[in-house]
Amino acid sequence: MINVTKTYLPPLKKYQKYLKKIWASGWLTSNGPLLRELERKLQKYLGVKYLFLVNNSTLALQIAIEALDLKDEIITTPFSYIATSSSIKWQGATPVYADIDKDTLCMDPKKIEKAITKKTEAILATHIFGNPCNIGAITKIAKKHKLKVVYDAAHTFGVKYKGKSILNYGDISTISFHATKIFHTIEGGALITNSPSLAKKISYMRNFGHNGYEKFFGLGINGKMSEFHAAMGLCNLSEIKKIISSRKNIWKAYDKLLLSNVYLTSGQEIKDFKNHNYAYYPIIFQSEKQLLATRKLLNKSSIYPRRYFFPSLNTLAFLNKKDTPIAEGVSKRILCLPLYHDLKIKDVKKICSIILKSLLE
Repeated sequence: MINVTKTYLPPLKKYQKYLKKIWASGWLTSNGPLLRELERKLQKYLGVKYLFLVNNSTLALQIAIEALDLKDEIITTPFSYIATSSSIKWQGATPVYADIDKDTLCMDPKKIEKAITKKTEAILATHIFGNPCNIGAITKIAKKHKLKVVYDAAHTFGVKYKGKSILNYGDISTISFHATKIFHTIEGGALITNSPSLAKKISYMRNFGHNGYEKFFGLGINGKMSEFHAAMGLCNLSEIKKIISSRKNIWKAYDKLLLSNVYLTSGQEIKDFKNHNYAYYPIIFQSEKQLLATRKLLNKSSIYPRRYFFPSLNTLAFLNKKDTPIAEGVSKRILCLPLYHDLKIKDVKKICSIILKSLLE
């Protein structure tokens, strides 16, 4: 069976070395030594000033919204994972959708500006599949209208923009370390900021608001990452260059085999491959019917790609319904193909052969 992704697991002996440290210290959670070590190493590797690990990236988004005191309208993308919008809704704010750029699949800055009202407090943009948003344009819009900016950077591990980590942009960036990601801590995520005042706020918000054992800075939540999760992160960080390199080779194999076909287009325009991380391989079909027929053939061979992202979030009844024709059209026709560290090239060839056969039928 070939799934859309497969979790990288480090050599068991490497993980066991960290487990022995946990058993020796008896420290399992609550800002333990392995967590602090991982935070330091990630700050250095990613080139960021303040980084705070939490137990998942959805909570990271919620903490970001709370830390910025956002209560009203937040302009966001309908083409993202549900957590981007549900975090806004969960915090009592209102997601307002701006349509996407058909090439990059990120929010179109022109659509963002048109969506701004007197109630708008922030922009929450997603770097789709690790591909940077138009950060320059979003920054100008935010300054002009005095808006906060949060980047959902779930897919961006190791990605750079204009020579520095993409996580350095906006008021706060959040990133996912879920088991399906390039770098993972089994479950986990982080908040990144360059602001000392926001850093202080985030540091206590993720730990119930504590200021010592008996005092509190303010409102907080249980966002702590355990030592076991941090141990997995420490193991995987040492393997990350190898993981990204193998994914790059698989990506190139897909490109060579698929993109000469007139019925397919690359799922996304990547502006800077030098700083790309090869997190996903999306393709866009000419129609939803074509996609569904192809997926059916792949499933018959125990190959399971994913409709990522589907449906367009603006179509969900519990969110803010608003027409975003580009996002709605793309979401019906896009498919992410299997891509993971040890996917064999022979399997890539098999996947591509089935896709091309389907398109010719």
